[in-house]
Amino acid sequence: MNAPAHPSAVHTARPEQRRSMVVCGVIGAALMAAVDEIVFHQILGWHHFYDRSTLNVGLLSDGLLHTAELLALVAGFFVLADLRRRRTLAPAHAWAGFFLGLGIFQLCDGIVDHKLLRLHQIRYGVDVTPYDWAWNLGGLVLLLIGVALAIRAARRNRTGAAS
Repeated sequence: MNAPAHPSAVHTARPEQRRSMVVCGVIGAALMAAVDEIVFHQILGWHHFYDRSTLNVGLLSDGLLHTAELLALVAGFFVLADLRRRRTLAPAHAWAGFFLGLGIFQLCDGIVDHKLLRLHQIRYGVDVTPYDWAWNLGGLVLLLIGVALAIRAARRNRTGAAS
């Protein structure tokens, strides 16, 4: 049986910057999907994920979106916990990934789902222009925050500062 390592011989693990950014990007996208699903689909009842069919299909599509978002959150938090346990989490990269995930989800939803695929609109029976602008500009702001944080994390990494 091997003897436990002496406390002074603890190996300092190297931060996993890319993995930290990717996993927190997944968590960010899943969290924004949860906000969209809970607030706009359930509480406000403005739309379903897929509104081009019957109400039952719309509800089913919401359930599938909710399932995917919950699976992504659970998987993401397991990987995040593993990074923390192994002391390889790169916090600056993780925060950048989180905001990138938030913004990417919101912009993909606003541009791809709403406009290109026309799966649903934010709201029906009103002029959607202000809603589209607010949703997409909000997503752009989140994305730009993520980009700024990623640039800052990369610069800190190059100068040798803690990530």
